[in-house]
Amino acid sequence: MQAQEPRPPFVGLWSRLRDFRPDELLEALRAGAVLRGPLFRATLHLVTEADWSVFRAPCQPALSRALRVLGTRAQTLDLEALAEVSRGLLRERPRTAGELRALLHEAIPDEDQRALGYAVRTSLPLVMVATDDRWGFPRDARLRLAEGANTSEDPGELVRRYLAAYGPASVADAQAWSGLVGLAPAFEALRPALARFSDERGRELFDLPDAPRPGAEEPAPARYLPEFDSLVLAHADRSRLIADEHRRYLTTKNLRVNATALYDGEVCATWTVTRTARAATLQITPFRSLSSAARRALEIEGLALLEANEGERATHRVAVLAPPRD
Repeated sequence: MQAQEPRPPFVGLWSRLRDFRPDELLEALRAGAVLRGPLFRATLHLVTEADWSVFRAPCQPALSRALRVLGTRAQTLDLEALAEVSRGLLRERPRTAGELRALLHEAIPDEDQRALGYAVRTSLPLVMVATDDRWGFPRDARLRLAEGANTSEDPGELVRRYLAAYGPASVADAQAWSGLVGLAPAFEALRPALARFSDERGRELFDLPDAPRPGAEEPAPARYLPEFDSLVLAHADRSRLIADEHRRYLTTKNLRVNATALYDGEVCATWTVTRTARAATLQITPFRSLSSAARRALEIEGLALLEANEGERATHRVAVLAPPRD
């Protein structure tokens, strides 16, 4: 689960799993059975401890490439020396990002402090330490090392797991989701074991042979996805989920990925929750006017979402706002 912020995975899992219980996820996070750290696209994700050991090494090329955001500040960094100092500091005890940056700057004073912190985040297998906070993590969570047994960067298993979640999909789709480049050889190696299809544009799509592929007549209930959800980021061609003219509504000016609502399998709106001491209101902003059936389905699902995630507030309400004016 994408986990740039602590709360969204709880909504994402509630939308995907029958009888999801937030306290079970909190227990797993605090026990270390589920980890939160930088993975796909060099962004924060929640994965099981077992999956971390499978995914972390194959994601390293994408994490290393993310150093480009530092520009010239990355050119003089000695990553091996930085890693050695960082491991020593983190083996003493978990540390917040701010604390780690300051200590690294003391040890390596000639380098930019924020560049040192970002380089450690993308170079070492770091995860955040869960706490008793409401959604599992404080604003400035402590970091610890989580070095798994797998050191192979072979992306084969990662490709299989991607297809299990998002197939049928193309090589370009898998690259957009993972942040990795050059995945074509991994698909070729797996080709004999994969099902293959062509879309309406003639592009080759891959899937696991026994994966479910429901037909167009299969009902697709109303669903709510949280901020930064991977579903809206999992394909290079997002037209299967959202009309091209509506893609501009997915992100804000500062590149936050908005929470979205789906009806009949298509992203049709963004949503937010406003809160007072006793009430929570889910506000839906559709991309265009909704049918009465879509509106009713989203209202029912929205009230269920509020009950599950805002249960401490006595009053729950869903408000459908006017579509944005272009």
